[in-house]
Amino acid sequence: MLWHGVDFALHAGHALVVRGANGSGKTTLLRVLAGLTRAERGSVQWRGQVVQPMAQALRDDLVFIGHAPALKDELTAFENLASLTTLAAQPVTAQRVGDALTALGLSRQSSLPVRVLSQGQRRRVHLAKLSLTQRPLWILDEPATALDADGLEWLAATLSAQLARGGVVVTATHAPLQLAAGLTTELAL
Repeated sequence: MLWHGVDFALHAGHALVVRGANGSGKTTLLRVLAGLTRAERGSVQWRGQVVQPMAQALRDDLVFIGHAPALKDELTAFENLASLTTLAAQPVTAQRVGDALTALGLSRQSSLPVRVLSQGQRRRVHLAKLSLTQRPLWILDEPATALDADGLEWLAATLSAQLARGGVVVTATHAPLQLAAGLTTELAL
């Protein structure tokens, strides 16, 4: 058993930051919360209802970004971001995709295959999905990995905007994130 007795509630506009050593179960916890892994014991509730893994009600409200960017190497940054939003049932215009990449400093790289991008640029392509989705629950596994100072600043601003809209953010990270202290709970595993 990785952990036991983990119990918390989050309300609209609040964040949970999960911290712990490598192998402490951060990713597993996030996957359980996202409905991608079944918990051995206990339950996950969303909107006051117990949700089972892969529950449609949870999937409809969720953006999950895992620790490895889910990108296709042969597609361009633009094509990857457009397909990520389409797969999430939130297709957007080409203009919005381009604007999201520009906001992350990737306008010049938008037509390049992601296989030629740096790790930080690949991370930015995947994170750009956040600016194109209007889902109330974001679960992010190590979103700050490989980001430079500008990327970290964008991430903090984007997460803060999600909270200001009344959304919920759950993230595992080793990096310090500049989120409102009163709205952020830390969980150490």
